[in-house]
Amino acid sequence: MKQLIAICAGAALSALVALPASAACYADYKAKRGQPLELHYGVIELPDRACVSLDAAAPVIARRIAVDGWTLLAVVRIFDESGLTKKRRERAGPYFLRY
Repeated sequence: MKQLIAICAGAALSALVALPASAACYADYKAKRGQPLELHYGVIELPDRACVSLDAAAPVIARRIAVDGWTLLAVVRIFDESGLTKKRRERAGPYFLRY
């Protein structure tokens, strides 16, 4: 019996080690702030739990950008590392992976 438990535990441990690491996930978003009105477009890295949908990403982004007084207007899209293009970096400017 002890041998069977050891074999099962070893198999379970091997399965966990073999799992691939989660791929990074990012979103681009639009935000506003104050009077006079300021707008910005940004790119942000998200935790795995927020990568499943725009609705899941929105509260995560809103909480992070709120520290500087920004209000989330929209989550534009969610994408993986291949979406971190030069064009996105240039468009986001100082808000590229800032939060």
